[in-house]
Amino acid sequence: MRCPYCTNSSIRVLDKRINTDGIIRRRRECLKCGKRFTTHERIETMPLKIVKKSGEKEHFNKDKILKGVLRACEKRPVNPEEIDNLLIEIEAELRSNDTQEIHSQVIGELVMEKLMKLDKVAYVRFASVYKDFTDIESFEDMIKNIKKRG
Repeated sequence: MRCPYCTNSSIRVLDKRINTDGIIRRRRECLKCGKRFTTHERIETMPLKIVKKSGEKEHFNKDKILKGVLRACEKRPVNPEEIDNLLIEIEAELRSNDTQEIHSQVIGELVMEKLMKLDKVAYVRFASVYKDFTDIESFEDMIKNIKKRG
């Protein structure tokens, strides 16, 4: 790192903050000229690829998960901060794997697991679409399983 004013490499960090997107903001001061400046750093991650049921691959899109979760949580006592945390947890778990290719089924199961802890009604809503329920018996079986788990 060099000072943008005098190109000196003796710099100290005055303040460091991390925002919700994982971008690190550092306030710096040059030890030679005394001028201050701000830098923004972002950890470079490899893009995740999602392998769909058809075998087709596409880039990971957090917005798709958000849409499904918002739909499932509609008119439920779930606040936006809880949804944001859920999405952050899901993405962190997906990125913690050793591979950049993840099957869509893994994502669906992970979303259902997180929704189960957050709101059981939202879980049932999401699962009914994800698992493509076609009859009442499917709902009954799912509700029985939820009751067994406690």
